[in-house]
Amino acid sequence: METLKKVAVIGLGNIGKAIAGDLIKNNQQVIVASRNNEESDNFAQQSGGLAQSMNIDAAINSADIIIPAIWFGAFKDFFNEYGNILKDKIIVDVSNPIAPDGNGGFKKIIGERESAGELNKAILPQGAQLVKAFGTLGAESLAGASNGNPEKAVLFYASDNPSIDKDIEKVIEKAGFDPLKVGGIDQSIRIEVFGDLHEFGALGKTVNLSEAKSKL
Repeated sequence: METLKKVAVIGLGNIGKAIAGDLIKNNQQVIVASRNNEESDNFAQQSGGLAQSMNIDAAINSADIIIPAIWFGAFKDFFNEYGNILKDKIIVDVSNPIAPDGNGGFKKIIGERESAGELNKAILPQGAQLVKAFGTLGAESLAGASNGNPEKAVLFYASDNPSIDKDIEKVIEKAGFDPLKVGGIDQSIRIEVFGDLHEFGALGKTVNLSEAKSKL
């Protein structure tokens, strides 16, 4: 059986906990890290031995696939701080370029035709590879729609390098979803908030594989 490459989830907000939790409930090991070491330690202690808590440097060095579950605006600092150890890593960009609009909703904080995926690719540390994934559903759906029955929900992803597609698809599958590629990073706007393939965009809900394919 093909083994899952080592995955590190960096940041344990709602999205980070949902992703790590999905892997754990499917009996997958995951490395977790946070600026708050106590937070990652506590999460690991409740994982039944499947999550290993490390500091951020150790987590990046130990894993093959890095999932920074951080705000879009924090990626530049993250890349600047850890760029020297992100070489040869697959980085999964889960971010959505949004902020509260002051009226109980959210607004896009970059240009209407810009995407977080393309902007983060432009500042990617040398030697690293970027995949856009796990940001197409809100935290509640990421946690609640995993292992759907009778049909799994889809998680869309975008990648410029077909050689790493199987790796990200394996992570998506082990998190309890069906993976579906939308194209390269230049298509990531479609799977970010307000995009036509996002839960909080034109799609409006989780979809199964046949429904998702009809939207492409």
